Amino acid sequence: MKKSQSMNQASSNPNSNGATTTGAGSAVGGAAPSPTFSPLYQQIKALITQSLQSGEWKPGELIPSEVELAGRYKVSQGTVRKAIDELAAEHLVVRRQGKGTFVATHNEARAHFRFLKLMPDEGVPQHFEHEYLEVKRIRAPAEVARLLDLKSGDAVVYIKRLMSDSGAPTILEELWLPGVLFKGLTGERLAEYKGPMYGLFESEFGTRMIRATEKIRAVAADAPTALALKVAEGTPLLCADRVSFTYGDKAVELRRGLYLTAKHHYQNELS
Repeated sequence: MKKSQSMNQASSNPNSNGATTTGAGSAVGGAAPSPTFSPLYQQIKALITQSLQSGEWKPGELIPSEVELAGRYKVSQGTVRKAIDELAAEHLVVRRQGKGTFVATHNEARAHFRFLKLMPDEGVPQHFEHEYLEVKRIRAPAEVARLLDLKSGDAVVYIKRLMSDSGAPTILEELWLPGVLFKGLTGERLAEYKGPMYGLFESEFGTRMIRATEKIRAVAADAPTALALKVAEGTPLLCADRVSFTYGDKAVELRRGLYLTAKHHYQNELS
């Protein structure tokens, strides 16, 4: 997410639509500078996001009311409401009827299924059981370093885990996390933590995943994968490579999931 300057710092002129027009720089060769438009609610959204990023309001905490935020930023309540609407749509905050607006947290039950898109063909989604097969600090391979915006050879935490549905192995995952951000993350800590992995990252390492990009393709199970998932070598699998980002569009996780889809399907909501 691009950061906007605070309104009292930006050089801008309000127009009748509540947007600001900012010059793009000095004219070159007599050409007029191209104006850029930043709606007022987008500026408020950026300022609220900065407060979320700085930790002014912690995950799960109630943020100030729309009236309070309107007074704080000296804008209308409608402008604040529009900013919060977008933050809610992006899962950064959660509205609760009659209670107010809260900072979203990965420890909520509904958050578990936001990033895990594999659903059972029958019945309701359940939490997968997981077994950590490997957790260690390694030097980042070149491709991992590139995707996480690290230097080749920088330390990363490597995690390999098997996820099962009702005792049946279903997902084999590999994760790479920046070593600097996840100092102290061990297999023992992961194994003893009972909530979702992203909840641990949020509460103990101050890293919240707010969006992700994925590439999905069909692959055939190689020998080690087939052994882990208890299927025949060559069994069709769904492979999802995901890069997850925190505030400021900083990449903080690379994850590769190999999904067995004999009794499951990948589900996504498009909007």
